[in-house]
Amino acid sequence: MRKALVVITALLLVAFALQFVFAAVGGFTRPAGDDAYALHSVNGMAVIPILTVLTALFAALAKAPGKLIGLAVLPIGLVLLQPLIAMLAEASTDASGVSTPLGLTIGGLHALNGIIAVHVVVGVHRGARKLAGLVPADAGVPAREAEPA
Repeated sequence: MRKALVVITALLLVAFALQFVFAAVGGFTRPAGDDAYALHSVNGMAVIPILTVLTALFAALAKAPGKLIGLAVLPIGLVLLQPLIAMLAEASTDASGVSTPLGLTIGGLHALNGIIAVHVVVGVHRGARKLAGLVPADAGVPAREAEPA
């Protein structure tokens, strides 16, 4: 189950990387239509939430330490927050439907929240790799320098 946790966190990282690519595809599609963000929407509303829940489930089934399980659960909340931020940004337009500074600021929070979620999943992936014994427990810890005599 511990190796499965490594695999599912790696898949989640790939899904998040694709999410940024799909957002760029939507942003650069011309003419921009309602379907410009279709890949971004499907990935963000179906694939990422499923993989996020599976990550938390696999962390619990792998009998990971409580800190790692908690870290694995955190992206669920961040992922649930994403559509709410997007809806607030869309709702913050003026009467003619033009973006406002407030709406653009809220839209920026959508991207920032995604970056935070990726950072958390990177931490979960690193913890999963250690738990599965794929990296030494002291990996990344600098060796102590010899003390002067």
